[in-house]
Amino acid sequence: MSALSTPPPRHALSARGDKPPLLWQVPFRKPPLWKRAFDIGGALFLLVALAPLLVLLAAYIKCVSRGPVLFCQTRIGAGAKQFVIYKFRTMHVAQEVESHRDYVATLIHSDTPAQKPEYKNRLIRGATLLRSLSLDELPQLFNVLIGNMSLIGPRPEVLQLEDYEAWQLRRFEVLPGISGLWQVSGKNRLTFNQMIRLDIRYVENLTLGLDMRIAVKTLGVVLLRNNH
Repeated sequence: MSALSTPPPRHALSARGDKPPLLWQVPFRKPPLWKRAFDIGGALFLLVALAPLLVLLAAYIKCVSRGPVLFCQTRIGAGAKQFVIYKFRTMHVAQEVESHRDYVATLIHSDTPAQKPEYKNRLIRGATLLRSLSLDELPQLFNVLIGNMSLIGPRPEVLQLEDYEAWQLRRFEVLPGISGLWQVSGKNRLTFNQMIRLDIRYVENLTLGLDMRIAVKTLGVVLLRNNH
């Protein structure tokens, strides 16, 4: 049986469709020492190596659009606790999309591939290229250093805890990641529930080898601009 067709585990938190449990009932698995070392070493290396690019991107965004360089948003992370995620801003400030959560929520019970909606008329100049190369995600390296994200893990979504079904909450047992198994397994060609099952598969098979394989595949996905 494939990972995408695997039903929710018998020890799922409650039946499908039930209200999610309270925050304190969502477990958090502390990252193993190898994973934290991999995160810190990888994030520091990338920040130093990409420092000129980060400065250039920040200056470019400031030149082509009024407003802050960074887009900061609250997401649900490990243990279902909230944290602030950092991204380079790619939309005009007055046109930030408030309905994106509603759009993603419609995918939970749908067999529709989890593609992002079109926001071209709201993007700043050059944003399409920044997004296709995932350059807007680079500030999340600071999230990794802070410790509320990992280089590899389930991607933090815009949904809130009450939007998820109970069995789906297993994705919050580990730190969210800049990249993950979903990103290198088809991403927007997959449905929301297929994404969740890949997240749970990652949670259940957390190893250094798997993280390294995902990291290498992520590079290929970005270079081929096959990540959106």
